[in-house]
Amino acid sequence: MISYSETVRYLNTTLPMFSRIGQVAIKAGLDNIIALCKALGDPQTKFPTIHIAGTNGKGSTSHM
Repeated sequence: MISYSETVRYLNTTLPMFSRIGQVAIKAGLDNIIALCKALGDPQTKFPTIHIAGTNGKGSTSHM
């Protein structure tokens, strides 16, 4: 069994950045993903895609 301090250290090093440092970890906007897509040659333009996202109803929506 690991100690409390080892547990805290483990959690602090493995949790997502937002959980560790808070709101300043979030960079709102699409600049980073746009730069990544450009670096990859804009693969999203190479094939037709429908992106279905949300919490509930994705299966029903995509089935229709």
